[in-house]
Amino acid sequence: MKAAKIRLYVEHPLGQGQTVPLERDQAHYLFGVMRQDEGAQVLLFNGQDGEWRAEIVEKGKRGGKLLCQEQTQVQSLPPDLWLLFAPIKKARTDFIVEKAAEMGVREIRPVQTEFTNAERIRRDRLQAHVIEAAEQCGGVFVPEVRELERLDRLLQGWPEDRQLMFCDEALAGGSPVLKANQDAGPWAILIGPEGGFSEAERDRLQALEFAHPVALGPRILRADTAAVAAMTLWQMQLGDWR
Repeated sequence: MKAAKIRLYVEHPLGQGQTVPLERDQAHYLFGVMRQDEGAQVLLFNGQDGEWRAEIVEKGKRGGKLLCQEQTQVQSLPPDLWLLFAPIKKARTDFIVEKAAEMGVREIRPVQTEFTNAERIRRDRLQAHVIEAAEQCGGVFVPEVRELERLDRLLQGWPEDRQLMFCDEALAGGSPVLKANQDAGPWAILIGPEGGFSEAERDRLQALEFAHPVALGPRILRADTAAVAAMTLWQMQLGDWR
Protein backbone atom coordinates (compact mmCIF):
# COMPACT_ATOMS: atom_id res chain seq x y z
CA MET A 1 0.00 0.00 0.00
CA LYS A 2 1.41 3.37 -1.04
CA ALA A 3 1.61 6.02 1.69
CA ALA A 4 -0.93 8.81 1.41
CA LYS A 5 0.71 12.11 0.51
CA ILE A 6 -2.34 14.28 -0.14
CA ARG A 7 -4.17 15.89 2.80
CA LEU A 8 -7.63 17.40 2.55
CA TYR A 9 -9.73 19.39 4.99
CA VAL A 10 -13.36 18.29 4.87
CA GLU A 11 -16.47 19.57 6.57
CA HIS A 12 -17.81 16.11 7.34
CA PRO A 13 -17.65 13.71 10.30
CA LEU A 14 -14.74 11.27 10.21
CA GLY A 15 -14.60 7.80 11.73
CA GLN A 16 -14.02 4.13 11.00
CA GLY A 17 -16.03 3.13 7.92
CA GLN A 18 -17.35 6.66 7.41
CA THR A 19 -18.08 7.65 3.80
CA VAL A 20 -17.00 11.18 2.93
CA PRO A 21 -18.42 12.94 -0.15
CA LEU A 22 -16.14 15.21 -2.15
CA GLU A 23 -17.06 18.72 -3.15
CA ARG A 24 -16.61 19.72 -6.78
CA ASP A 25 -13.38 21.69 -6.15
CA GLN A 26 -11.92 18.82 -4.14
CA ALA A 27 -12.80 16.33 -6.88
CA HIS A 28 -11.14 18.57 -9.48
CA TYR A 29 -8.02 18.81 -7.33
CA LEU A 30 -7.78 15.09 -6.64
CA PHE A 31 -8.70 13.76 -10.07
CA GLY A 32 -7.90 16.59 -12.47
CA VAL A 33 -4.80 18.13 -10.87
CA MET A 34 -3.27 15.29 -8.84
CA ARG A 35 -4.41 12.51 -11.22
CA GLN A 36 -5.61 10.21 -8.45
CA ASP A 37 -7.65 7.09 -9.22
CA GLU A 38 -9.96 4.82 -7.28
CA GLY A 39 -8.00 2.89 -4.68
CA ALA A 40 -5.58 5.75 -3.95
CA GLN A 41 -5.04 6.83 -0.36
CA VAL A 42 -5.78 10.33 0.99
CA LEU A 43 -5.42 11.85 4.47
CA LEU A 44 -8.48 13.69 5.78
CA PHE A 45 -9.09 15.98 8.76
CA ASN A 46 -11.94 18.21 9.84
CA GLY A 47 -10.53 19.99 12.89
CA GLN A 48 -12.54 17.79 15.29
CA ASP A 49 -11.94 14.08 14.66
CA GLY A 50 -8.20 13.91 14.12
CA GLU A 51 -6.64 12.72 10.88
CA TRP A 52 -7.82 9.67 8.96
CA ARG A 53 -6.44 7.66 6.09
CA ALA A 54 -9.15 7.18 3.48
CA GLU A 55 -9.45 5.37 0.18
CA ILE A 56 -10.97 6.81 -2.97
CA VAL A 57 -13.93 4.54 -3.69
CA GLU A 58 -15.76 6.63 -6.26
CA LYS A 59 -14.32 9.01 -8.85
CA GLY A 60 -16.25 11.57 -10.87
CA LYS A 61 -15.75 14.87 -12.68
CA ARG A 62 -17.96 16.77 -10.26
CA GLY A 63 -17.60 14.72 -7.10
CA GLY A 64 -16.55 11.47 -5.57
CA LYS A 65 -16.48 9.46 -2.37
CA LEU A 66 -13.81 8.49 0.13
CA LEU A 67 -13.96 5.74 2.75
CA CYS A 68 -12.26 6.27 6.13
CA GLN A 69 -10.12 3.27 7.05
CA GLU A 70 -7.70 4.17 9.85
CA GLN A 71 -7.04 7.06 12.21
CA THR A 72 -3.48 8.35 11.73
CA GLN A 73 -3.52 11.23 14.25
CA VAL A 74 -5.73 11.84 17.26
CA GLN A 75 -7.33 15.26 17.60
CA SER A 76 -5.19 17.80 19.44
CA LEU A 77 -5.43 21.50 20.20
CA PRO A 78 -2.74 24.17 20.06
CA PRO A 79 -2.20 26.36 23.15
CA ASP A 80 -5.00 28.80 23.98
CA LEU A 81 -3.42 31.66 22.07
CA TRP A 82 -5.03 34.40 19.97
CA LEU A 83 -3.17 36.41 17.36
CA LEU A 84 -4.34 40.00 17.06
CA PHE A 85 -2.90 41.95 14.16
CA ALA A 86 -3.68 45.02 12.08
CA PRO A 87 -4.25 44.02 8.43
CA ILE A 88 -1.61 45.21 5.98
CA LYS A 89 -1.10 44.61 2.27
CA LYS A 90 -2.97 41.60 0.88
CA ALA A 91 -0.04 39.24 0.31
CA ARG A 92 1.54 40.05 3.67
CA THR A 93 -1.77 39.61 5.51
CA ASP A 94 -2.10 36.21 3.81
CA PHE A 95 1.39 35.37 5.06
CA ILE A 96 0.47 36.28 8.65
CA VAL A 97 -2.63 34.07 8.78
CA GLU A 98 -0.82 31.17 7.10
CA LYS A 99 2.03 31.29 9.61
CA ALA A 100 -0.41 31.61 12.51
CA ALA A 101 -2.05 28.35 11.41
CA GLU A 102 1.31 26.63 11.00
CA MET A 103 2.78 27.86 14.29
CA GLY A 104 -0.23 27.03 16.45
CA VAL A 105 -2.88 29.55 17.52
CA ARG A 106 -6.53 29.04 18.45
CA GLU A 107 -7.97 32.22 16.92
CA ILE A 108 -6.84 34.85 14.43
CA ARG A 109 -8.36 38.24 15.15
CA PRO A 110 -7.74 41.14 12.75
CA VAL A 111 -8.00 44.48 14.55
CA GLN A 112 -8.39 48.04 13.34
CA THR A 113 -6.09 50.51 15.08
CA GLU A 114 -5.77 54.26 14.57
CA PHE A 115 -3.08 53.78 11.91
CA THR A 116 -4.52 50.68 10.20
CA ASN A 117 -4.86 51.28 6.48
CA ALA A 118 -7.30 48.44 5.72
CA GLU A 119 -10.94 49.15 6.55
CA ARG A 120 -12.22 45.70 5.66
CA ILE A 121 -11.01 42.15 5.10
CA ARG A 122 -12.29 39.11 3.21
CA ARG A 123 -12.71 36.75 6.13
CA ASP A 124 -13.71 33.84 3.89
CA ARG A 125 -10.58 34.24 1.76
CA LEU A 126 -8.32 34.40 4.82
CA GLN A 127 -10.05 31.32 6.29
CA ALA A 128 -9.33 29.46 3.05
CA HIS A 129 -5.64 30.35 3.41
CA VAL A 130 -5.69 29.00 6.98
CA ILE A 131 -7.19 25.71 5.76
CA GLU A 132 -4.55 25.39 3.03
CA ALA A 133 -1.79 26.01 5.58
CA ALA A 134 -3.22 23.34 7.90
CA GLU A 135 -3.41 20.87 5.01
CA GLN A 136 0.24 21.44 4.13
CA CYS A 137 1.77 21.51 7.62
CA GLY A 138 0.20 18.30 8.93
CA GLY A 139 -1.96 20.00 11.55
CA VAL A 140 -5.33 18.67 12.64
CA PHE A 141 -6.68 21.95 14.08
CA VAL A 142 -7.92 24.87 12.00
CA PRO A 143 -7.96 28.25 13.77
CA GLU A 144 -10.91 30.52 13.13
CA VAL A 145 -10.37 33.89 11.45
CA ARG A 146 -12.66 36.44 13.06
CA GLU A 147 -14.14 39.53 11.45
CA LEU A 148 -12.19 42.79 11.62
CA GLU A 149 -12.86 44.55 14.93
CA ARG A 150 -11.78 47.88 16.35
CA LEU A 151 -9.03 47.41 18.90
CA ASP A 152 -10.62 49.71 21.48
CA ARG A 153 -13.89 47.77 21.36
CA LEU A 154 -12.10 44.44 21.66
CA LEU A 155 -10.21 45.69 24.72
CA GLN A 156 -13.46 46.87 26.34
CA GLY A 157 -14.82 43.31 26.39
CA TRP A 158 -11.52 41.60 27.10
CA PRO A 159 -11.78 38.26 29.00
CA GLU A 160 -10.55 38.62 32.57
CA ASP A 161 -8.37 35.51 32.48
CA ARG A 162 -6.55 36.23 29.19
CA GLN A 163 -3.12 37.88 29.22
CA LEU A 164 -1.94 40.07 26.34
CA MET A 165 1.58 40.16 24.92
CA PHE A 166 1.74 43.70 23.54
CA CYS A 167 4.54 43.93 20.96
CA ASP A 168 5.59 47.58 21.18
CA GLU A 169 7.96 48.80 18.49
CA ALA A 170 8.88 51.74 20.75
CA LEU A 171 10.74 49.23 22.96
CA ALA A 172 13.08 48.09 20.15
CA GLY A 173 16.45 47.26 21.66
CA GLY A 174 14.98 46.20 25.00
CA SER A 175 14.65 42.74 26.49
CA PRO A 176 12.13 40.46 24.74
CA VAL A 177 11.50 38.42 27.89
CA LEU A 178 7.91 38.32 29.11
CA LYS A 179 7.65 39.72 32.62
CA ALA A 180 4.14 38.53 33.36
CA ASN A 181 3.00 35.85 35.77
CA GLN A 182 4.22 33.29 33.35
CA ASP A 183 1.77 30.48 33.04
CA ALA A 184 0.40 28.75 29.99
CA GLY A 185 -3.19 29.89 30.49
CA PRO A 186 -5.12 31.92 27.90
CA TRP A 187 -2.96 34.49 26.10
CA ALA A 188 -3.05 36.77 23.09
CA ILE A 189 -0.38 38.46 20.99
CA LEU A 190 -0.96 41.96 19.60
CA ILE A 191 0.93 43.17 16.52
CA GLY A 192 0.44 46.75 15.36
CA PRO A 193 0.16 48.22 11.85
CA GLU A 194 2.99 49.43 9.64
CA GLY A 195 2.66 52.91 11.15
CA GLY A 196 2.87 51.60 14.68
CA PHE A 197 0.53 52.31 17.57
CA SER A 198 -0.66 55.81 18.37
CA GLU A 199 0.44 57.40 21.62
CA ALA A 200 -3.12 57.11 22.93
CA GLU A 201 -3.23 53.39 22.12
CA ARG A 202 0.19 52.82 23.65
CA ASP A 203 -0.79 54.67 26.84
CA ARG A 204 -3.99 52.69 27.15
CA LEU A 205 -2.30 49.34 26.58
CA GLN A 206 0.47 50.10 29.07
CA ALA A 207 -2.17 50.92 31.70
CA LEU A 208 -3.96 47.58 31.38
CA GLU A 209 -3.06 45.01 34.04
CA PHE A 210 -3.38 42.12 31.60
CA ALA A 211 -1.16 43.74 28.93
CA HIS A 212 2.59 43.03 29.00
CA PRO A 213 4.73 45.19 26.66
CA VAL A 214 7.65 43.36 25.06
CA ALA A 215 10.39 44.16 22.57
CA LEU A 216 11.14 41.96 19.61
CA GLY A 217 14.87 42.49 19.43
CA PRO A 218 17.12 45.43 18.62
CA ARG A 219 15.42 46.44 15.35
CA ILE A 220 11.92 47.52 14.38
CA LEU A 221 10.39 44.66 12.38
CA ARG A 222 7.88 44.72 9.58
CA ALA A 223 4.43 43.68 10.76
CA ASP A 224 4.52 40.24 9.12
CA THR A 225 8.02 39.54 10.46
CA ALA A 226 6.96 40.75 13.90
CA ALA A 227 4.04 38.32 13.96
CA VAL A 228 6.32 35.34 13.30
CA ALA A 229 8.93 36.56 15.80
CA ALA A 230 6.29 37.12 18.51
CA MET A 231 4.66 33.72 18.02
CA THR A 232 8.08 32.06 18.15
CA LEU A 233 8.98 33.87 21.37
CA TRP A 234 5.67 33.00 23.02
CA GLN A 235 5.73 29.37 21.94
CA MET A 236 9.27 28.90 23.23
CA GLN A 237 8.55 30.52 26.61
CA LEU A 238 4.94 29.56 27.32
CA GLY A 239 3.66 27.35 24.53
CA ASP A 240 4.15 23.83 23.23
CA TRP A 241 7.68 24.39 21.88
CA ARG A 242 9.19 24.20 25.37
